[in-house]
Parts: sequence; C-alpha cells; structure tokens
Amino acid sequence: MEFNALDVRYQEFKKGLRGYAVEEVRAYLGQLADYVGELQEKNEALEKRIAELEEELQRHRQSEEELKRAVVAAERIARDVRDQANREAELIIKEAQSLKEQTLREAVDHVKRMQRDIEMLRQQRDLFREQFRAMLEGYLKSLENNDG
Repeated sequence: MEFNALDVRYQEFKKGLRGYAVEEVRAYLGQLADYVGELQEKNEALEKRIAELEEELQRHRQSEEELKRAVVAAERIARDVRDQANREAELIIKEAQSLKEQTLREAVDHVKRMQRDIEMLRQQRDLFREQFRAMLEGYLKSLENNDG
C-alpha cells in the first residue's frame, strides 16, 4: 500500500468504546504526515536527480561513442597516410634507382664513346705520322737526288 502526506493527515478512524484520544492521534498523524511529506519531497528530489544523472550518463555514453568513432577514424586515417607514405617512398626509391641506372648507362656509353674517339684520334695521329714521315722522306730523297 502506498501512502502520501495527505492520506496520512486526513485518515479517518472509526470510534470505539474506548477509543484513542482524538487530539493525540491527530497530532501524531500530523507529525507522520509531515515526515511522509518530507520523505516524498526527498524521494522526488532523488528521482529528479537520478533522471538528471541518467541523462548526463547518456550524454557521456554518446560522447564516449563519438570519441571511439573518432579514434577509430583517426587510426584508419593514420594507417592510410602511413600506407600512402610508404607507397610514395617506394615509388621515389624506384625512380631514384631507375635514374641511377639510366645515369650509369649514360656514363658508360659516354666513356665508351670517348674511348672510341680516343682510339680514332690515335689512329688518325698514327696515320698522320706515317703520311708526314713518308712526305718528309720523299722530300729528303728529292733533296738528296737534287744535290747529288
């Protein structure tokens, strides 16, 4: 059975032969009603506080869920950024290796061309020497024949 302050305050009792002192019963019921009223007020205040705390708890849970989602998203983004950076680094390394190989090939080709050019110049020098020597020998013979 549920009581409230008004029920206690205005409760009626049947009177018997040797009944209670009505004023004492009324005074006691008044005190009891006041106490029940205070308890009801405290109970209502506590229920209101519970409702507020439940709302606050719900907000905190929502915030927690949002933070969890944000952390998961941040971790995913960080992983994606790291993966992208790794892919870019690999691409840069491949490009650098390709450039190195190309530069090395070009340098080797240049050295080979220079060696061919040097060999060709040596051959031309040797040919010039032979031709110059032959010409000088021809002039020397011609001079010897003219002097002789």
